[in-house]
Amino acid sequence: MTPEALATLHARVFRTPPPWSAAVFAGFLADPLAFLLVEGDAGFLLGRAVAGEAELLTLAVAPDARRRGLGRGLVARFLYQARLRGAESAFLEVSAENAPAIGLYESAGFTRSGMRRGYYRTPEGTRIDALVLSRALPLPPKT
Repeated sequence: MTPEALATLHARVFRTPPPWSAAVFAGFLADPLAFLLVEGDAGFLLGRAVAGEAELLTLAVAPDARRRGLGRGLVARFLYQARLRGAESAFLEVSAENAPAIGLYESAGFTRSGMRRGYYRTPEGTRIDALVLSRALPLPPKT
């Protein structure tokens, strides 16, 4: 996906936090520590791994492609890719009001490890808390 396509899908999915621009996506794609996982034109996940930690930066699944397991598959691929890149733990921030996303992340083994009060701002100026979720990335068992 091009930065423009990523920004277009992100804008279809996000209102709060505000959608990212093509320039923001281009910057991440130029970062050798960042990695992009895609599901056709229906979804993507952008992550980054550095110094033993992986961050799930953003996950977007088109509204008409939801409830098909795309998000779950992207998160599983993120965890695998993060471990391949040497990460021993992973974290993310999610709006405290985004119950479907919280449920997805918790089903993937993430637990609440913190809160950033008033982290996100809606277009109307209201502040929304962000939950910080994290999980360990254990090594696979030796065979």
